[in-house]
Amino acid sequence: MEITADAAARAREDERFMREAIYQAEAAACLGEVPVGAVVVHENAIVGRGFNSPIGDQDPSAHAEIVALRDAARRLGNYRLPGCAIYVTLEPCVMCAGALLHARVERVIYGARDPRGGAHGSVLDLFAEKKLNHHTEVVGGVLAEACGRLLSDFFAERRRGQAPDGEEREASEHA
Repeated sequence: MEITADAAARAREDERFMREAIYQAEAAACLGEVPVGAVVVHENAIVGRGFNSPIGDQDPSAHAEIVALRDAARRLGNYRLPGCAIYVTLEPCVMCAGALLHARVERVIYGARDPRGGAHGSVLDLFAEKKLNHHTEVVGGVLAEACGRLLSDFFAERRRGQAPDGEEREASEHA
């Protein structure tokens, strides 16, 4: 199968913006949040950024996608985001998929699959629901290994930092 120049250019663009989402995920990890990051792109420019912050913000809806959508909506002056794409390091959950559909996002590009909560086929596929009034293109697996490694490293470190009784160990015990 021959790859067209347009498809190759789009794949490079997808990887470029996914790296920006990874940068956001790394920021979340630095704050002790689950490392998921997202960027919203309009006309080849980032117009929204976000990373998971439900712990720090004490807000269960503060997923990377929601934070990035809010940022983009404020910058663009519209709660609808037609012509926008979102790049997120983890397959969106049901809440985020619903928000992406309501915002009329044109494309959703994600890295790692989420076998426990993904709404693009891992648990269910909200994006394929024909009864919904908006449909969006979804591309999964962009830089999936790097995105998945962020999550697995984060949770491995968390497990190493927990004593058998669930209490956190002192930092010196990690060395």
